[in-house]
Amino acid sequence: MRLHTYFRSSTAYRVRIALGLKGIQAGQLPVDLLKEGGEQFGAAYDALNPQHLVPLLEDGGMLLAQSLAIIEYLDEAYPGPALLPPDLRGRARVRSLSLAIACDIHPLNNLRVLKYLRRELKVAQEGRDAWYRHWIALGLGALERQLVGAPETGLFCHGDTPTMLDCCLVPQLANARGNGCDLDPYPTLLAIAARCEAIEAFAAARPERQPDAP
Repeated sequence: MRLHTYFRSSTAYRVRIALGLKGIQAGQLPVDLLKEGGEQFGAAYDALNPQHLVPLLEDGGMLLAQSLAIIEYLDEAYPGPALLPPDLRGRARVRSLSLAIACDIHPLNNLRVLKYLRRELKVAQEGRDAWYRHWIALGLGALERQLVGAPETGLFCHGDTPTMLDCCLVPQLANARGNGCDLDPYPTLLAIAARCEAIEAFAAARPERQPDAP
């Protein structure tokens, strides 16, 4: 198994966490998203993934893109701690809130969106920072309200063991923190993330611990 990844990619970060929680060893194939305009646009990677995004998982001849699809594949294909709850409603909740991060928060602040704002729309840095913080506050504020006091919320986002949702939450908070966002309004999210980060699978997946990190 091999994972095409980039140390700063929060989507690849999600999958690295999931691999660690499942105890799966995967070789890393770094794709530098910034070098010479981005290695993801080179002919070799374009042939593998025309979306030009990471992560991309190779397993037994299969190529699979999109981090949540990869995590669900790993959960179904490999034994180990389950990343989705055993019950129908629990799985639906974890998927719903994971998608809130993966589809509603992250894409608006992704590298290619920020590049487009700068290069094509000529938005100044101050405007790009305001854009980023607006969507982070909107998304994390809603997620905080959905988790706080909910009977399904436990030590982690859903129950007392990490799920796919925690794999999504921790990288998103790390991105927000790295971009200077105020995270104090989200004490529930911060408490859950702190518990996650005490687990080696989460710690080992951190950007600075990746082989392609400078």
